[in-house]
Amino acid sequence: MRKLLLLLMFLSALGTAGSAAAQFVQMRFLPPQGVRGVLGVGQQYPLVRIGNAVLRLTPGARIYDDNNRTIVHGQLPPGRQIVFLRDQAGDVVRIYILTEQELATLRQAGRR
Repeated sequence: MRKLLLLLMFLSALGTAGSAAAQFVQMRFLPPQGVRGVLGVGQQYPLVRIGNAVLRLTPGARIYDDNNRTIVHGQLPPGRQIVFLRDQAGDVVRIYILTEQELATLRQAGRR
């Protein structure tokens, strides 16, 4: 009986830690100097269409999906809201695909 009680307490603690870790993953840092945009249709590497502009990706560009995982250029979902960073030459260094929660936060902060 005691072993069963210890096992249940362990599993309960493990479930709590897992949900805390899941909440931590959902929160991420978006750079304040990032520019908002919408991904366009018809991406052709190394170019990326953001709104009406066609921009070039740097060779080491990172693209983060809404779960903060890195993805490749071919997996860019058209029509999604993003925040992106550019280097001094104007090329795109990082792209963050936004979640609905991040969009709401940016709208509240006045970053339309």
